Amino acid sequence: MKTFTKTLAAAGLAACAIATAMPASAQVSGKVATSSVSRALLNTTALQAAFNQVGTTYKAQLDTAQAKQTELSAILKPFDLNSNGSIDAAEKPALEAAPNYVQVQTLQAEIDAIEQQVNAAQVYAVDQVLSQYNPAVTEVAQAQQIVMVVDPGSIQFAGEGADITALVTTSLNTKVPSVGIVPPANWRPRQESIQVYQDIQRRILLQQIALQRQQQAAQQQQPQGNAQAPAGR
Repeated sequence: MKTFTKTLAAAGLAACAIATAMPASAQVSGKVATSSVSRALLNTTALQAAFNQVGTTYKAQLDTAQAKQTELSAILKPFDLNSNGSIDAAEKPALEAAPNYVQVQTLQAEIDAIEQQVNAAQVYAVDQVLSQYNPAVTEVAQAQQIVMVVDPGSIQFAGEGADITALVTTSLNTKVPSVGIVPPANWRPRQESIQVYQDIQRRILLQQIALQRQQQAAQQQQPQGNAQAPAGR
């Protein structure tokens, strides 16, 4: 997981470098639209099915990783003196001097190996759909007579109907109806695929947080509704 995270960070820096290289004074004559790469891919039938398949195919490994994480957390808890959920620099020497530190390293390595395997399967699925993103954007742009398509995060204002992400997703569903989740032996993910995967994971996390907040709000409103119910005759 640590190596994979470093790769994701490097991809993010590369994207920033590309963004800053674009000339600020560039002007375009014609219709301009926006499309979110990560949103377009996340909403495809192929990627959603692939992610579900990963959860099913690797369920045993994921359950093992969860069990090992629970075991690891129990070992680390006495060393987490400030109870912030992680081992800080000041707390690390005591952990490294502990008799079971080797067990900590072993558990972490086993968890990382499982996460690497699952992440690779998901990135491989992303990579396959992403390979058809540019053709899909080109198809939609030509059909809509659009001269430029930019990421929505790079502009300050866009009028109604400027976003064509949903149309790109529809095109992708036709071009990539399904994808595999088992990478070839010598397969290595592209930097772009890793970055898009990271963006997709961030979107999924935000969706989960939003859903949790909605559920919490609904639970908080429920007692108030009961309290307003008429009592007695």
